[in-house]
Amino acid sequence: MTSLSPPRHPRSPRRLPAALAGATAGALVLGLAAFPARAESGTGAPLGTVARTVGDAHYEPGPCPRTADPVPDLARARCGTLTVPENRSRHKGRKITLAVAIIPAAAKRRAPDPIVWLAGGPGDDAVSEIPMALAGGLDRDRDLVFMSQRGTYSADPELTCPNIDAFNARALGLVSNAPSTGRLHVEATRECRDRVASQGADRSAYNDIESSADYDALRRTLGVAKWNVFGISYGTHLALNYMRLHPKGIRAVGIDGVLPPSIAGGAVTWKAAREGFDGLFKACEEQPACATRYPHLKDTFLRLVSELEARPVTTTVTVPDRPEPVKVVLDGGNLVGWLTSATHVAAGVPRSLDELAHGNPQRIAEQLAGGKYSPQAMGRVAHGLVYGIFCSQWTPYESRADVIRGGRRAFPSFPRSMPANAPQLAWLHDDCRAWDVPAAPPSIRDVTRSDIPTLLLSGGFDAQTAPSNGAYAARTLSRSVAVTVPYVAHVVFADSTCAQTMTVSFFDRPDAPDTRCLAGLRPPAFEIAP
Repeated sequence: MTSLSPPRHPRSPRRLPAALAGATAGALVLGLAAFPARAESGTGAPLGTVARTVGDAHYEPGPCPRTADPVPDLARARCGTLTVPENRSRHKGRKITLAVAIIPAAAKRRAPDPIVWLAGGPGDDAVSEIPMALAGGLDRDRDLVFMSQRGTYSADPELTCPNIDAFNARALGLVSNAPSTGRLHVEATRECRDRVASQGADRSAYNDIESSADYDALRRTLGVAKWNVFGISYGTHLALNYMRLHPKGIRAVGIDGVLPPSIAGGAVTWKAAREGFDGLFKACEEQPACATRYPHLKDTFLRLVSELEARPVTTTVTVPDRPEPVKVVLDGGNLVGWLTSATHVAAGVPRSLDELAHGNPQRIAEQLAGGKYSPQAMGRVAHGLVYGIFCSQWTPYESRADVIRGGRRAFPSFPRSMPANAPQLAWLHDDCRAWDVPAAPPSIRDVTRSDIPTLLLSGGFDAQTAPSNGAYAARTLSRSVAVTVPYVAHVVFADSTCAQTMTVSFFDRPDAPDTRCLAGLRPPAFEIAP
């Protein structure tokens, strides 16, 4: 019921970040040529200022979209809307509208090939991620194109379900893996389904197949001959399908926090948690002050999960702007969920676990509640798109038994009540039965085989999309570079200047991204309690 983007943390307001271990680079296949490309408007006018219809898609310049939070750079953007069929298999079906914002390149002499940004989630709005892209310098000499994926906050229809977000917050006061919690989970999903149905939305049309066609339509209606693609988190999943389904017009692809569609689901989410946690624990072991003050941190965590799953601890915490204290049940499932997100603020993790082991759950409970009750966690995610992808592309091709096996492989010591509910994907098969959409064609799980130059970025502390996913996807991308940035969590571009440097250099020269900064990276200085 949650998206793969990490919940907003009270100390880390960005929506999508990154992670540890020795930096490993995938093999670069030499011989990549320069990649000349043109961004044509058809009239020589700036990109996004000309109305155009191509096939069944129409782009129309217009006002910039509404956003949940202020995005000051929209003041200099060129905006408009893309109108496309909701379901391309129904020739006379209804149309939907997707918001588009184009940020002009900062340099007077811009490169001719823009970059299109694929948002995380699933269900995040690309327009809201403009500040992240600009903070990383992607607009240095290229126009940046942002389009709200179908169903997201600035699209029409907007398929957010605030009741899901409210339930996710309330659920902190419930036992995570109790059957009664599962029943409430499904009730909230049904309410969301009914809300989406009341808007007349075709739930089966919110998936990677239609979204990939939307991006191809946008490129053509903008008059762009070739462009570059940069996707984060779920946006990597979409980018890999987009490369496979509509390769024409793509010059180069950068993906960060890699989730290959061929393995997406609960089992790989368990694997990601194990890899990200192990990376963080290893960094503590290798830092003498941390290893001395918090010895055997991994064993402590595993022991706490088992103890709390058997005997949950209940506490209350204060959340900003809420008059009443918030109840938090700290059990094994919630502890795993906390650490999955807390890798973004890794420096404090050993101290928090040590406090919990000595009977003080407050720091962890406050962080859990602060993330779930944050205003940024309410009404922003398009759950209609989330379930459209999970329930047509994931659960039809991964059984509950597959998820359980994946959980047991990753964490063999965890209690039997835990493996069926992978981090971020609790009660997913039950929810998908309630969502009730047909399975996507089996080809949606095909690996992407391509010679499009691709940079695959992973974080060594990434507990949401496994660091090893980058190398896995790179095996069938013949002109690829896979890099793990150490000591950063999910979506390294958000938190690592090194990752930003590599990404910008990659779009300049897809044959030779600059990875020299990896050699100078150091682990975080872990907090040491007095």
